Amino acid sequence: MTQDLQELRRKIFDELSGIVDPEINTSITDLELVDNVDIEGSNVKVDLHLTSPFCPAVFGFKIAQDIHDNLLKLDGINDVKVNVSNHFMAEQINNQVNNSPNPKKPN
Repeated sequence: MTQDLQELRRKIFDELSGIVDPEINTSITDLELVDNVDIEGSNVKVDLHLTSPFCPAVFGFKIAQDIHDNLLKLDGINDVKVNVSNHFMAEQINNQVNNSPNPKKPN
């Protein structure tokens, strides 16, 4: 792993550690909700699960949107995909978040 990739990975995890589950006010990294972070060039994919399959959908949407929006603010990242799994509304969450506006991409 190159030093640039290591630095970007550190910035991503620093940002993820600042995102909290609004229901219990605890970081998603402390809760170990992030399953995988894949970096390919300037594209990032974050796989995560929520605290339970029936976690209130509004909190699932909030967490996923925060991941998407906060990581897009980092230098060196031009696209973010979030993949929520093992939740009753995972498909809807993923569709909404991954189709939300990306200021770094032309329409």
